[in-house]
Amino acid sequence: MEYSFIATGHENVTSLHKSTFEITTDKYLTLKGDCIIGVNSDKTLNDLPDELKELIMTDDTKIELILETNNASDIIIGYGSSNLTLNHPSDMVCRKSTFTCSRTLMINSNKAATDLKKELINDLKQGSNLKVTIRI
Repeated sequence: MEYSFIATGHENVTSLHKSTFEITTDKYLTLKGDCIIGVNSDKTLNDLPDELKELIMTDDTKIELILETNNASDIIIGYGSSNLTLNHPSDMVCRKSTFTCSRTLMINSNKAATDLKKELINDLKQGSNLKVTIRI
């Protein structure tokens, strides 16, 4: 199963966080948001199709998250969990840890913000569109 949506980069994307990265519907980003790589998302966790949510909310479901700009792409691998609620109204967070909360999309991610490809981050700093694809 595959589901895609669009967010945008922002001049304040720093991508320095060592354990998470986030995509949000928020319109603005401060320099303190060092995990946020995309703003203005046109979808939230609440918008995910029920069938996709069921798969993500199953222990050990392998999730591929594909991030694409016009000039770069990156693939992140993480896992679902029965502890996920997938119901935050604005934020989607991918975590290297096993911590879960309403904002968590996947756990045990193989990458955090600081690990993402620099070409991708440079595009996002320029405000490029970010296509996000969740693939199970």
